[in-house]
Amino acid sequence: MMNNTMLPEDLQEALRQHGITRYDEIALREALEQHAATYTLFKLADWPARRWKCRYRLMMGAGVYDAQNVPEAYARGLLALLNKPTNEQGGDT
Repeated sequence: MMNNTMLPEDLQEALRQHGITRYDEIALREALEQHAATYTLFKLADWPARRWKCRYRLMMGAGVYDAQNVPEAYARGLLALLNKPTNEQGGDT
């Protein structure tokens, strides 16, 4: 893993397969916002973070994506959208 990123190698590789090569928080948020109609990012308090073994939770439609940091949360949500069949993209209501 590169020193300046907080993403695991497997996430970086999956993003590269979609042409995404910037892994900083801002770039991942902007990429997510290009594909997601809405999302909510939560920073978990200490007790739920220990219980669910994550610090952040991203919610989009029916999807819930747990992560250790904000860039990872954005990356997991973005990959979920990019890996959906095309007819399912466009936002959940």
